[in-house]
Amino acid sequence: MGGEINAVRPDKPCRASFALCFPDLYEVGTAHFGQQILYHLLNQMDGILAERVFAPALDMARQLKATGLPLFSLETKRPLGDFDVVGFSLLYELNYTNVLLMMDLSGIPFYATQRDESYPLVIAGGPCMFNPEPVADFFDAIVVGDGEEAVVEMAEAMISLQREGGKPDKKELLKRWSTIKGVYIPQLYDARYDDNGLQHLVPKEGAPERVERAVLSCLRSVDFPDEPVLPFGKPIHDRLRLEIARGCSRGCRFCQAGMIYRPVRERSVEAVLALAEAALKATGYEDLSLLSLSTGDYSGLNCLMEQLVNRYGGKNISISVPSFRAGSLNPGAMKLIQSVRKTGFTIAPEAGSQRLRDVINKNVTEEEITKTIQDAFGLGWNLVKLYFMIGLPTETEQDVEEMISLVRRLSRLGGRPGRKENLHVSVATFVPKAHTPFQWERQIPIEKAKETLFFLNKKLNGRQIGFKWQNPEVSFLEGVFARGDRRLSKLIKAAYDKGCRFDGWTDCFAFKNWMAAAEEAAINLDFYTRRVRDVGEPLPWDLVSSGISREFLIKERSRAYNQERTPDCRDGICNQCGICDFAAIAPRLNRPGKDSLEGGSFFQTDSKKPETRRKMELVYSKTGPARFFGHLELMNILIRAMNRAGIPVVYSQGFHPMPRIAFPEPLPVGLESEGETLVMTVTDDAGPMEHLQAELNRQLPEGIRIKACRLISDAGRKPGSEKKKILYGMDCTKAVFDNEKATLFSLSGRVLLEKKNKDGLIKTVDLKEIVDRLTVIDSMHAQLEVNDLPGKKARPADIIGVIFGLDEVTVKKVRIVKVLTA
Repeated sequence: MGGEINAVRPDKPCRASFALCFPDLYEVGTAHFGQQILYHLLNQMDGILAERVFAPALDMARQLKATGLPLFSLETKRPLGDFDVVGFSLLYELNYTNVLLMMDLSGIPFYATQRDESYPLVIAGGPCMFNPEPVADFFDAIVVGDGEEAVVEMAEAMISLQREGGKPDKKELLKRWSTIKGVYIPQLYDARYDDNGLQHLVPKEGAPERVERAVLSCLRSVDFPDEPVLPFGKPIHDRLRLEIARGCSRGCRFCQAGMIYRPVRERSVEAVLALAEAALKATGYEDLSLLSLSTGDYSGLNCLMEQLVNRYGGKNISISVPSFRAGSLNPGAMKLIQSVRKTGFTIAPEAGSQRLRDVINKNVTEEEITKTIQDAFGLGWNLVKLYFMIGLPTETEQDVEEMISLVRRLSRLGGRPGRKENLHVSVATFVPKAHTPFQWERQIPIEKAKETLFFLNKKLNGRQIGFKWQNPEVSFLEGVFARGDRRLSKLIKAAYDKGCRFDGWTDCFAFKNWMAAAEEAAINLDFYTRRVRDVGEPLPWDLVSSGISREFLIKERSRAYNQERTPDCRDGICNQCGICDFAAIAPRLNRPGKDSLEGGSFFQTDSKKPETRRKMELVYSKTGPARFFGHLELMNILIRAMNRAGIPVVYSQGFHPMPRIAFPEPLPVGLESEGETLVMTVTDDAGPMEHLQAELNRQLPEGIRIKACRLISDAGRKPGSEKKKILYGMDCTKAVFDNEKATLFSLSGRVLLEKKNKDGLIKTVDLKEIVDRLTVIDSMHAQLEVNDLPGKKARPADIIGVIFGLDEVTVKKVRIVKVLTA
């Protein structure tokens, strides 16, 4: 739909346009703050307009194809092919076919060599681009590393060339981009293959020998959106997400993110608090999540949590810490986390035995794991999630048995009455990733992974333990693309032609189609996964420098086989990984002094003052584009608008406080209304009703307006309790209302409508009992008045469909407005 709160105004002056594309559903993509950062930075620039585009679901994609409509942006509905730059965020290898889906729906040729000056420049970034080779042929340019500065420099280069002489020449622009740190131009390199099938990239004249990763030296508040776009609908992470740190120096040898995001750069406590204050005010979110690769390692976590709870604990805003290492949180910090609302509790031992945890450098002991889970259960958490991997280098059957023993011991720490499961165990197959000490390792075959998972499921899935796993076939393809070369672009294209889309979604994943595509493209997938690679052989991603030296990775691999741990450099001496120059690039830690939560004490918020209350009824309209909001979406929009407007809504008590707002029976999606109502309870200092109405209207999106605001007594009616008759106005751009059919209906004895209830059972209603009056004004306009009877209801669209014999498509073209309730 577009038009979300804090989205950029489409009338902004524009000299260069960027389409920021996320190759997955809106519900997934809007939760990615990397895209929001680029959206924020580009739209701050003079002459640059950045808009958002997401992959349409399969039914929408079919509709676009059938109607010939191109895929378009949310802000201006501009076709994707009309932008100057189309940029994709690639976080997950199995989204690659969705890149082709979005290009296909836009009429953009897949391969960079097929696109002339009339097409947009197509670029990519994200963690997957630390091995860009499987998709390199599709892109004109690829950003490796932190995109904040690189993408801004790319935009500035476009504007500069425009000033020099109109529309920038594509070749000249790519040449300038190639000089920007972190920017890789695949067409400037020839891919050649030796007798062993190994790829070698040969630079063309003027191309750099290596592409150095772009590194943001410090996290500046100006680079992070303090007014993030507030999505409609319900994204997978429906909360305010603040990045408090970037990078991790724990040194887990399997973890690509822990290598490619080094060094650790933390925001100061003061900067996080300022961002939280501004962003909560701009969005109205009720939940705040603190993000980093290992949030529990943030130097000022206890101090930050103390101040956040002090500020927002009395405002019913929950605060969550989604990722932390066992042993990194003391009981005081854990008490703070659950003092407002208990959020999820997740730790990742990764391996069941201490031997294997030493191999992967997961510096956590069973004692620390046990203590953390004991504290969690003791503080009231009923459920803890554990993450493990199988197929790690040197893994034996004994390691798998020890995983089972560990989980069973941990499950006995819970045993809370009334819950079947106290532990949720998730297991994934290890995938070797580029730029890690394990980049040379083999990946276990699908058959071996299935055998191990079946064994674990048999041993663990039971009382107090829930067990789930990632499909080994999905992990296999991840491994293929994580370390593949340019030949795989043929595989992606062949798989797309065979219908592969949304491969990361279980209900869409079709492994047999991928195997058929590999056969068609004559690609041996086992070549990329089953063999141990020699540390001296060329790797497809050798051109890309992550900043971590090859010598360090080789040394860490050797230490893994010797079961030697490497300590975290933030607490000791430098491990000589190669990323820091200790001038521009160095760890940036923010230690606010001695944490006030040591020893388990924790900050107590001031008790809430007694408050007097009043009950108010709002009358609002829902018209135009707002007719597409579902009821739950509408509730979220109104509640968060009240938060932004500063309306002091009273909350319920208990485990999960909720605003005291009562909504009437929901309107069907697509139906408009001129007079819906809701009742809310506010504190007595809420201010004059005229002021509340004006402030709230300033915060609402197009199509929703507060028309009246009035006080009611506690004994007043509940929303919808006085409804007797409802009048609908209906109009259509084509002749659909036949007066003879309306007359025939009025003379009929019974007219039955069959509909399914929520349980799928067929229910029959007599429309003659429901319809009080039907008036055909002319062939394109009519009015329908219905009785609002308990247990006897029908949607107006269904009613006119039966009376006038309209098919489903035609009914959807009729505009229906709820005009009056009497």
